[in-house]
Amino acid sequence: MMQRQPVSSSNIASIGYDEATQTLEVEFLNNSVYQYLNVPPNIHDELMAAPSHGVYLNANVKNHYAYERL
Repeated sequence: MMQRQPVSSSNIASIGYDEATQTLEVEFLNNSVYQYLNVPPNIHDELMAAPSHGVYLNANVKNHYAYERL
């Protein structure tokens, strides 16, 4: 299981990233967890630095990368 960092968001509880596999893991406040695949490191960096994690995720990750619900 990947180490996730808690974030301050109205929708997201925590975010993790494995640079070796380029896997982005997002835990939502409803306890669902999604892994987004083949996400470049810069996207993770931008997500973590974004003023709104949820807005950035919706604009730049969802519908851009393959994912699976855990």
